[in-house]
Amino acid sequence: MDPDALAKAFVEHYYTTFDNNRAGLASLYQDGSMLTFEGEKIQGAPNIVSKLTSLPFNQCHHSITTVDSQPSPATNGMLVFVSGNLQLASEQHALRFSQMFHLLPTPQGSYYVLNDIFRLNYA
Repeated sequence: MDPDALAKAFVEHYYTTFDNNRAGLASLYQDGSMLTFEGEKIQGAPNIVSKLTSLPFNQCHHSITTVDSQPSPATNGMLVFVSGNLQLASEQHALRFSQMFHLLPTPQGSYYVLNDIFRLNYA
């Protein structure tokens, strides 16, 4: 699959799942995965999903502005950088965010998230 097409497919799947069923993101992480969320480092799929499902809002919608990707030949993986807007149901204005994923292949032929860095962008 074309790397850009793979990145776009991953991004669509990730944010659709996040917006509709955050617990469903568990299958995208493994025990060695790490999330840095606003500077807080969280290790392992169960802890990452616990963090994401405990965020202080129930409904949100991600609107993606850009998706940039690069192959990571040393790991047969891919780096994916996303920017966009996050609209919370309780907020009038959307929040800008950036997120970076390092995806690695699984033996089954799909990809999982090894590294995930999320930041809100305050103007």
